[in-house]
Amino acid sequence: MADQTLAPRPDPNPEEHDDQTAEDDSSSTVLDLTSFQLHDLDSVELPPSLTELDLTANRLTSLDTRIANLSNLKKLSLRQNLIDDAAAEPISGWDALSGLEELVLRDNKLGKIPDVSIFTKLLVFDFSFNEITSLHGLSKVTSTLKELYVSKNEVTKIEEIEHLHELLILELGSNRLRVMESLQNMTKLQELWLGRNRIKVVNLCGLKCIKKLSLQSNRLASMTGFEECVALEELYLSHNGISKMEGLSTLVNLRVLDVSNNKLASVEGIENLTVLEDLWLNDNSIESLEGFAKAKSPNYATALRQIFPNIEQIDSHLSQHNYHEALNVHNRDENCGFGGRFRSARVLNFK
Repeated sequence: MADQTLAPRPDPNPEEHDDQTAEDDSSSTVLDLTSFQLHDLDSVELPPSLTELDLTANRLTSLDTRIANLSNLKKLSLRQNLIDDAAAEPISGWDALSGLEELVLRDNKLGKIPDVSIFTKLLVFDFSFNEITSLHGLSKVTSTLKELYVSKNEVTKIEEIEHLHELLILELGSNRLRVMESLQNMTKLQELWLGRNRIKVVNLCGLKCIKKLSLQSNRLASMTGFEECVALEELYLSHNGISKMEGLSTLVNLRVLDVSNNKLASVEGIENLTVLEDLWLNDNSIESLEGFAKAKSPNYATALRQIFPNIEQIDSHLSQHNYHEALNVHNRDENCGFGGRFRSARVLNFK
């Protein structure tokens, strides 16, 4: 099953920058310096008209003071550099950039959340893949924020997010969280990614609008807690300790259900999920569909097609060629590491 632990941010494409040239036109609005391996920006002109500056995949250890004067800047990416806490401190004084809408500090050397309160129109804030142990400082982030990415850090508690009423995407995968909490005010939240944590109990704090939810690779023993999330379209629960399928009958909008790598012995309570496209049951203890309410055929593949007409492929019915092709897709997706949300095959597999 493809890794659905994190919600990924787009990766830079070094192939697009083979000529290693950049626009210096004073009227330029976009400057992309991805993968230039720059240690500083001394040799680069920064036109005051810039609205987007992409410094992804360089060797920067400090922030060029000229960035603070780019008053038209809307998007700034410092992804995959060597920025530490001391280097990030000047950000709090960038008064001219108060209209910044997207700030990416992913994959650096941050140990704490920098003060970004100056950016009163911020919509996207990404500081994933750092060394942050606490969400202290998030209370200063503007309430206009719509996307927050905090994956692959060492955060132990969900806190200081109660004011983020406009948030649509919250990414907290691959941290050290044990409890789902402080989510009750995020009534507009559509995507919640909590895979690879230490969560034992589902608590969505009354949220009902979530469409995509990942709790893969946690410590869940029960599937209860989703009953009121009737808007759910994708639910990822693989690699837990769940022994019974329950609490899913109300999720009639569910298109993707992944309960692979659990302790399930039977399939039950999903007869109403007629729009399912992807159903992942592999690596459980399910031997057959015996006892499944609507299974009219002893052949589980035929029975599942009768119940879920949108399922395109069932593992046991693939040809040898297609089986290996699907297996290769599966292995490739598993190796995507943190953030792989790719799904190239729709396979149901009993084991």
